Amino acid sequence: MKNYMLGVCAMLAVLATAALARAADEHKTMIGEAVAVLIPSKGSDGVGGTILLKQEKDFVHVTGEVKGLTPGKHGFHIHQFGDLRSDDGMATGGHYNPDMKKHGGPHSKERHAGDFGNIDAAANGVAKVDIKAEGLDLHHVLGRALVVHGGADDLTSQPAGDAGPRIAVGIIGLAQVK
Repeated sequence: MKNYMLGVCAMLAVLATAALARAADEHKTMIGEAVAVLIPSKGSDGVGGTILLKQEKDFVHVTGEVKGLTPGKHGFHIHQFGDLRSDDGMATGGHYNPDMKKHGGPHSKERHAGDFGNIDAAANGVAKVDIKAEGLDLHHVLGRALVVHGGADDLTSQPAGDAGPRIAVGIIGLAQVK
């Protein structure tokens, strides 16, 4: 009888684990899209844009555009906090880094989850964004901040790529799927 009860308990544990995993997967698919409306930080008037984040099977597809930039490369990252109370963007904290890795480029083996590298603004000051953030889950970044920096991320300097001031910030929030 004791072995029978242990077997039943083990089977229930397996079923419960499977149900929790299925519920987590369903939760991820329910959060299909998010949006960040970028606003300028102090001294960066005219910088802004809209970025869409869409959960795909193994990555988050990040698209949109940023306007009002100086031509050239600008660091582009997800930061830890969706806190816009400071006018310089510093309340967003450091890069989103749940695995406590070193900073790197978007395709580096060792990198923060929020390391997107650079966006490149054309002569007209507009940067088109089209990034496949591999291994990122959209539900983990909701409520965090998307940040555009004033300079290029060198993809190696620690802890954050020496990309300069934060010139635009936006909170990643749920998007109304159309």
